[in-house]
Amino acid sequence: MAEIVGRSPAACRQLASSARRRIRAAQPSATPAPQQAGIIRDFKRAWEAKDIDALIGLLDPDAVAIGDGGGLATTFLDPIEGGEQIARAWIEIARRRPGNMTFLERTVNGQPGVVAEQDGVVVTVFAFEVADEKIKRIWVVRNPEKLRHWTTG
Repeated sequence: MAEIVGRSPAACRQLASSARRRIRAAQPSATPAPQQAGIIRDFKRAWEAKDIDALIGLLDPDAVAIGDGGGLATTFLDPIEGGEQIARAWIEIARRRPGNMTFLERTVNGQPGVVAEQDGVVVTVFAFEVADEKIKRIWVVRNPEKLRHWTTG
């Protein structure tokens, strides 16, 4: 490897070691799946109770929420950045929730998530990234084209 990159073997070892340290430092600490499920369950309960303080406590201050309506369903157009801003948006979603909509804990992309059903039809899927016991990212899929497999099977 040293010959290929034109460096000494010692310099290559140092570069590799430094790169491994940076990669480890950049990765959020893994939260075990049962603990993630508990955090998502607490989030769902706080959301349904419209408890903004509990929501803020579960969200990382730098959390980001991204919506995908595909131009076919209403959602927020720009990412929502910041735990407090996300909590406020989710309180507004809870206020506008139709009476025939239910939120269910489900596995989404192999991780704990939430699915919104209206009259028994999946209308929204919420996927979460949890690290360091806080929600870091929320992906909201409302695009009916992407929800087809949730409603057929």
